[in-house]
Amino acid sequence: MTSETAQQQNSFPAGDVPLCVDLDGTLIRSDITFESICLLARKHPGQLWRLPLWGHRGRVALKNQLARFVAIDPAALPYNEQLLDWLRQQKAQGRTLVLATASHIGHAQAIADHLGLFDAVVATDQDANLKGFHKAAALASRFGIKGFDYVGDAMVDLPIFKAARKSILINPTPALVRAAQNIAEISAILRDPPPSWKIRLKALRAHQWVKNVLVLVPFTLGHQWSELFGSGLLAMLAMSMAASSAYLLNDLLDLEADRHHPRKRLRPLASGAMGLREALLWIPALFAGAVLLGLMTLPWPFVLVLLGYYATTLLYSWILKGIVLLDVLVLAGLYTIRLAAGAAAGSIAVSSWLLAFSIFVFLSLALLKRYTELLVMQTEGRQSLMGRGYAVADLALLPSLGCAAGYMAVLVLALYIDSPDILALYSHPALVWLLCPLLLYWISRAWLLAHRGQMHDDPVVFAIQDRTSQLIACATLLILWLAI
Repeated sequence: MTSETAQQQNSFPAGDVPLCVDLDGTLIRSDITFESICLLARKHPGQLWRLPLWGHRGRVALKNQLARFVAIDPAALPYNEQLLDWLRQQKAQGRTLVLATASHIGHAQAIADHLGLFDAVVATDQDANLKGFHKAAALASRFGIKGFDYVGDAMVDLPIFKAARKSILINPTPALVRAAQNIAEISAILRDPPPSWKIRLKALRAHQWVKNVLVLVPFTLGHQWSELFGSGLLAMLAMSMAASSAYLLNDLLDLEADRHHPRKRLRPLASGAMGLREALLWIPALFAGAVLLGLMTLPWPFVLVLLGYYATTLLYSWILKGIVLLDVLVLAGLYTIRLAAGAAAGSIAVSSWLLAFSIFVFLSLALLKRYTELLVMQTEGRQSLMGRGYAVADLALLPSLGCAAGYMAVLVLALYIDSPDILALYSHPALVWLLCPLLLYWISRAWLLAHRGQMHDDPVVFAIQDRTSQLIACATLLILWLAI
């Protein structure tokens, strides 16, 4: 975060005048109400239908009910560290600090207790939603007009800026700057860099789109090259859009768990680099775009598979990811559904050999992912994987299950090579045998690296970045081309 000018940075108000600090979008790079809704969806999905009823009764009722069902973990919130450091300096100088927020008093008090900086908390309670004019009136009643300084970030804070002696704006829009300058004395304007497309692509997990290359596999194995560059690429695009929508929703539901993970806490939503409201706009937009693309350009069976993929992903995000072993089976199934999507897009019959091979190899990868996550937890001295059903004690078993699944995939491939079915597609099927040792080597090496703690917690990222994996992929394509 940087200030507008060095002069503004040095003109922060100080002294005995109380300093009142907003919470949402100011002290934290998030919104407690949105955080609470995400937690409710994750922990009490059966209560989601009540949200419209609570909202109809007013903001106070909504916040009171959310506070009744969910508790925010103050230690995991994405704080504005530069502002927090300055507040610590003000506190050390003996200044009175007040947390003044429209968030519920219970959540606000928990945050104040955790930080140990604030002398008082003024927040929404059973009687009033402390926002805008209500907050301005409450602070003026307590400290007098021009008897306090205020740190805020939104247009709704204008009445408070007007009532304050001096104000500090956090990440304001140009319109807010103009409006505030007309009615208040602005001491400083602090800005974070706005979310870039790099941040957005990271939130969309663009690197995960490589998984949707699986959509092209039925076209490639069926030697339908012309369709591959038409229906195949369109299907891949639609699946990528649907997957990104599902990833964003998953990250919203997993905010608390991700913030306790050494790597996932750096994700744009968990870290606050991208706003929750923006994510809530992207989720339906991407899903609707994927469905419309499918309806307009691809056969209707593809759209059905796409909807099935999305529904399975949502079920996984809400419930199944917390069930031991069922979660990895579902993950393996989601990879296999991508193959079915490609087959549906090209009106290609799916081989039972391909389905059997994929379910085993992707089960091995899903177990590998869980194993590496647990290994990180063990390194940090934790006993379980938050949000999952696994414990560090399971580490000894997972490699056995994962290697067995991977070797079963090689067995299925070997049986397929020895079957009459292969003669319909390959003139030199004997060459395909070379894939067996390549796959055996890659699976064994991946698990060996994981055992040594050298595996990325996402096997897809590992495969993309690993030079050996790249060479094996190129060798595989060359062998299949020579075998045709």
